[in-house]
Amino acid sequence: MQGHNIKHIAIIMDGNRRWAKEHNLPSAAGHKKGVASLRETVRACDEFGIKYLTVYAFSTENWKRSEEEVKFLMDLVALTLKNELDDMHKEGVKISFIGDRTRLSDKLLAIITNAQDKTKDNQGVNLQIAFNYGSRNEITQAVKSIIDEGIKSEDITEEIISNHLYTKDIPEPDVLIRTGGEKRISNYLLWQIAYSEIIVMDEYWPEFDRCSLVKCIEEFQRRQRRYGK
Repeated sequence: MQGHNIKHIAIIMDGNRRWAKEHNLPSAAGHKKGVASLRETVRACDEFGIKYLTVYAFSTENWKRSEEEVKFLMDLVALTLKNELDDMHKEGVKISFIGDRTRLSDKLLAIITNAQDKTKDNQGVNLQIAFNYGSRNEITQAVKSIIDEGIKSEDITEEIISNHLYTKDIPEPDVLIRTGGEKRISNYLLWQIAYSEIIVMDEYWPEFDRCSLVKCIEEFQRRQRRYGK
C-alpha cells in the first residue's frame, strides 16, 4: 500500500478480556491472542513502510486489576520478549519501552534492557511499547525535569516540553487506533496526539490483523488533516 504518508501509528490495544469472555476463555487466552495480533501488526507496518508503531501494553492504572492478572501480564511481557526477540531482531525491529520503570521487577527490567540493547541499531520498524505508562505521569515527570535543569519559565516552549517526554526522539503519531469500540483516550499520549487522526475499531484487539490495518490506512487517506487551519 503506497501513498499513505503515515510515519507513526499509535494503538490502544483494547478488548483482550472481552474477546476471551465472548469465547468462553480465561482472560489470559485473550492476552496471548493479543500478542499474535501485535506480531502481525508489526510485520504489516514493515510491509507498508510505516516506520514507527507505539502500543499501549500496560497503563499506570492497570495496577488496579487483580494481583493474579497483573502478575500474568508482567510474566507475559517477559515470556514474549524471550520467545520473540530473536525473530524480531532478524526482521530489523528496533524495540524500546516507554513508561515509569520504578515499579518493575529487576528481572523484567533486565529482560527489557536486553531487548533494547540487542535491537538498538536495527533499521526496521521502531516498536515503542508503553508499559506502566500514563500520559499525565509522563508530563508531570517532564515538568519536574525542566525545573531540575533550571530552565526559566519564560524560556519554556512546546519544543522543550516535547524534548522531555519519553517520545522525544520519534515523530508524533499520525494516527491513533483504538480497538474494542470504546471512544476514549485512556491517558495515552495526550500531548503527542494533539493533531492525530483518531480511528475507533469495533473489533477487539485479538481480532486485529493485516486487513484491519489496511482499513485504518484507507480511512486515514480519506481524511483531511488541517492542523487547526
